[in-house]
Amino acid sequence: MLSKSKFTTGQERRTHPLLWCAAIICTILTIAVIIAGIVTFVGYLVIHPRVPYVSVIDAHLDQMQFDYAGILEIQVTIVIRAQNGNGKAHASFSRSGYTLSFNGEDVARLVAPPFEVSKNSSVNFNYVVQSSPIPLDPEQSEDVDMALKRDLITFDLKGSARVRWRVGRLGSTSFLCRLACQLRFHPLNGTYIPSRCTSKAK
Repeated sequence: MLSKSKFTTGQERRTHPLLWCAAIICTILTIAVIIAGIVTFVGYLVIHPRVPYVSVIDAHLDQMQFDYAGILEIQVTIVIRAQNGNGKAHASFSRSGYTLSFNGEDVARLVAPPFEVSKNSSVNFNYVVQSSPIPLDPEQSEDVDMALKRDLITFDLKGSARVRWRVGRLGSTSFLCRLACQLRFHPLNGTYIPSRCTSKAK
């Protein structure tokens, strides 16, 4: 019966020093990337509770005309505030746009050019918008008629603004401020009924 034997030929190969150096450098770089990611994440957590936001702080129904043919025309002033409560970073706002509608019918479009808000500061935008004549269907006309009788009319305001932070060496963080709320007015004198209308970050 033949027995199996193990034979080794030649000398065992040793790892080249350059390979060890490359492995050490890769390990150091990996650790550095992980640490940088942790620092960025911690920095974001520190400033996240005070993210910038937009909100309606005042409004007024300047003019409202509604005739028997079911044509609605309005002029409204809406004051939107962009607030940056963070003391460590400026905030850049862009693509700011909001649509005012009544019963699903767009009444006016509110837009603003790109702008910046300094640390712990805010910027107010006074939007004075006048709608073109809006033809309403019988159901919408009835709703307007009821609103005039009750001295209470409601508009929907929806839109968003893109916000970007830049915090030193941590880079930048961007998100979308979505605004969706209702604005209520007394049409007889145009006064605004204050309500919470503040954006949510996403």
